[in-house]
Amino acid sequence: MAMEYIAKGWNALKEVDRVINYCEPRDKRLIPHLKTAKDNFEMALEVDNSNTHARYWLSRLHLKYHVPGQCKAIGAALLVEAADMGDADAQYELGRNLRIENEGVHTDQTAFCYLEKAAEQLQPDALYLLGAVYLTGDCVKKDIASALWCFHRASEKGHAGAAIACGSLLIRGMIFDYLYKFKLKNKIYVCLNFHIKPVMITN
Repeated sequence: MAMEYIAKGWNALKEVDRVINYCEPRDKRLIPHLKTAKDNFEMALEVDNSNTHARYWLSRLHLKYHVPGQCKAIGAALLVEAADMGDADAQYELGRNLRIENEGVHTDQTAFCYLEKAAEQLQPDALYLLGAVYLTGDCVKKDIASALWCFHRASEKGHAGAAIACGSLLIRGMIFDYLYKFKLKNKIYVCLNFHIKPVMITN
């Protein structure tokens, strides 16, 4: 039942996203759709208070849209709850926000932990951002091999930016000192690290 409410709320929110670039963010014509989304996400939580998807989407409403009754504090609290409950999209969003909106080593490490958790669930945006963190050595030790692995897995999920980054590293030859190659059944496998799953490159 909760998923039905989430689906209805998500459809209403997609309708807002479809037209919001062609009108003012506070356009009154958006209010019915925003209210429908909010009501359905709240109903989903009433039916199943442990539903992380409902928490995440309700947090987005409070943080990103001018929904009636908007409260950024509620949105932030819902986002943290959803992330701590294991929602990959919430973990990515929280990690990204912590990196953008705050400064300091402690905040960077917290953001990295959330991004890492989302990447473990193969959330493509988190994989891409984590790859950039490893590539630049921002708040972690620079690790080209891990960066390539993240970009590769994100590209498998359809992330265009990650595919470009992965291809760029391969073409520029930046990674060959970091790769361990071996042949198996007439194919070359590139093992980025001994504790990381290998990436298969076909001829």
